[in-house]
Amino acid sequence: MRAGRGAAALALAAVVLAASACGAAPSGGGPDGAARAGRAPRADAGGGAAPDPQGRPLALVYRGPAACEGCPEAAHDLLEHDGFAVRYIGPEEEVRFGPDALSGAALYVQPGGTNGQEVSTAWHLLQQDPGFSPELVRAYVRGGGHYLGLCMGGYLAGHDPGYGLLPGDSGQYISSGGATVTDEQDHLVDVSWRGQPQRMYFQDGPYFDLEGPGAQVLARYTNDRAAAAIAPYGSGRVAVSGPHPEAPAEWYRDYGLSDESPAGLALGGDLVHTLLGTAPKS
Repeated sequence: MRAGRGAAALALAAVVLAASACGAAPSGGGPDGAARAGRAPRADAGGGAAPDPQGRPLALVYRGPAACEGCPEAAHDLLEHDGFAVRYIGPEEEVRFGPDALSGAALYVQPGGTNGQEVSTAWHLLQQDPGFSPELVRAYVRGGGHYLGLCMGGYLAGHDPGYGLLPGDSGQYISSGGATVTDEQDHLVDVSWRGQPQRMYFQDGPYFDLEGPGAQVLARYTNDRAAAAIAPYGSGRVAVSGPHPEAPAEWYRDYGLSDESPAGLALGGDLVHTLLGTAPKS
């Protein structure tokens, strides 16, 4: 588990015995990203975020104890690069969960979780937020909204525990047959993205088993499990990725990996704009 995460999360992780961990937040990811993000006018508890004065589509990125340090900021930078106005939502943020919190948002993002954190722990921590409920997110997507789940957020798009947004479920890639990565350390993982070989930053991310009409697999691991996919949910859509397309260059550097961040940024843009049905920023 990342240094700096609170004692409550450590205690919970010690007692919760559930499925896989996810997320990779190397040192140095958080504070710089937070400083770049700026602050929007504070919303009332449960109120929606203020519209962007430049008219950009609004993305709300969860930042709180169920996310790793640096993961929300990395998602922020990916989305800002692709033309979104980005606000953070969480118990200590300018926008907080409540009945109308997601109104006006084009996208809700559930980012990666802390190293070593169980999926059930992250789910429990989310539900400790006094304004949060899973049905808020489900109703938002069902009504035409968009969900982006990155690593832990991909696990949580599945079921038991999770939002139940996928027409199928998520599972732990490193435990799947034929996996090329078999431990919880930080690695590059080989995938085929739209038929083209790519290497992506990976730390114990999920695969996805999807069934039903409308599901689209953008990337597969070498064992043919889905690594990134998009699926309908009600009138909305859900995008999930096991690897981290949002990983900045310092994540690769911190773990001695070759820097694939420019390619990852492009893949993340492809995932987001396919989700929303919009043209990527040129």
